[in-house]
Amino acid sequence: MLNRPTPELLARFAALVGPAAALTDPEATKPYRMEWRDKYLGETPLVLRPGSVAEVSAILALANETRTAIVPQSGNTGLVGGQVPDGSGNEIVLSLDRMTRIRAVDPEGYSLTAEAGAILADVQNAAEAADRLFPLSLGSEGSCRIGGNISTNAGGTAVLAYGNTRDLVLGLEVVLADGRVWEGLGALRKDNTGYDLKQLFIGGEGTLGIVTAAVLKLYPRPKGQAVAFSALADPAAALALFNLARDRAGHDLTGFELMPRIGVDFVLRHIPGSREPVGTTAPWYALVEISSGHSDEAARSAIEDILATAFEDGVVADASIAQSLAERSTFWRMRHGMSEAQKPEGGSIKHDVSVPVASVPAFLAEAIAAIEAFVPGCRPVPFGHLGDGNIHFNISQPVGADKQAFLDRWDEVNALIHGIVARYHGSISAEHGIGRLKRDLLPAAKGPVAMAMMHSIKQALDPNGILNPGKMLRP
Repeated sequence: MLNRPTPELLARFAALVGPAAALTDPEATKPYRMEWRDKYLGETPLVLRPGSVAEVSAILALANETRTAIVPQSGNTGLVGGQVPDGSGNEIVLSLDRMTRIRAVDPEGYSLTAEAGAILADVQNAAEAADRLFPLSLGSEGSCRIGGNISTNAGGTAVLAYGNTRDLVLGLEVVLADGRVWEGLGALRKDNTGYDLKQLFIGGEGTLGIVTAAVLKLYPRPKGQAVAFSALADPAAALALFNLARDRAGHDLTGFELMPRIGVDFVLRHIPGSREPVGTTAPWYALVEISSGHSDEAARSAIEDILATAFEDGVVADASIAQSLAERSTFWRMRHGMSEAQKPEGGSIKHDVSVPVASVPAFLAEAIAAIEAFVPGCRPVPFGHLGDGNIHFNISQPVGADKQAFLDRWDEVNALIHGIVARYHGSISAEHGIGRLKRDLLPAAKGPVAMAMMHSIKQALDPNGILNPGKMLRP
């Protein structure tokens, strides 16, 4: 049973970080209490912003002793409500946004050690300064932080070539629920000494411990890149283009993103600086990125060869290859702006799903037809990472419809789409996590044995249930 913190206890917590790092004013705490989609707005009596591992340790030791709920937060860019407090006003938010140091960069060892509050873009830049690549790339990379990326096992646009965050972590420093610090910041590529404990916390959403630092895996920095936007008749053509690109480019295929025309229209309408990416208007588009260890010319030659074959085979209707770094950025901005551009169009019911890559065209055809019949006039905007089967199957409200009435159908729309996903043996959460949004869907997705194992791990590492209660697992 968790307790409601008294004023005296709140003062004890605040003293651990000092008055400047203990926020109580509702306006000051509001950015920590709500997520960017405005779906969840919680209450908290206190936001703690520790500046060191020792302070995080002291906070958790006191919380465990007093059975006080702690909600860990990093960049607050999560999309499933896992990083914000509930409405009880009993939960204290622990933000890692002051712990931003890049502790070390080891170019020869291809690793970088960063604190959990380091912004993803800053980590990318630190790697670039050492002529290395940290490949994790997200639309929110200018504001999301490494601790949150790790705790949600973030995916992004480079999973095709480099894997999820789980594949990019060599070691972790974690503060456990009772305040003990696990010093797991190893940089070894091979270590077979028992359980791989770091994997418990990657994707753990702050329910098992608080990640305070990580050793991250770096890669050789590409010497050249080429990006093309291709106009396509349908997702089947996109799959054919993907298979051709994968066969020709192999590991050099570092991006393959699928977008519908309606999503492109939304971006053109609402994202400043965007422009038509291809001369031909088409129902679907694919953004293709090739990276080269040699030069831009080599990358461009590879993508030209792929597109030439695709034209000959009738797979691609039209294509445009970026002529400069600025144009590459413009093409990627079209893709990264898909979610943001839906906001001005009204309510949007979202799904972060995955199916086997070969099943993506069939899944999209079935899901689009089903939702259009179920909600007449709705506007499906499915887009995402075709190369790893992850589709963000978002649905914008019908034009002129009542936004709240549309959003009130969230659960029934989810049930429809997730039911189709299940028939394709897919996942209801490909990269965003579970949080609060999908907690009650998890048992059906995982099954009783897996759920029992997860509860056992939670009980072993957080017996008093103080860490992010109500997220991922029902208490």
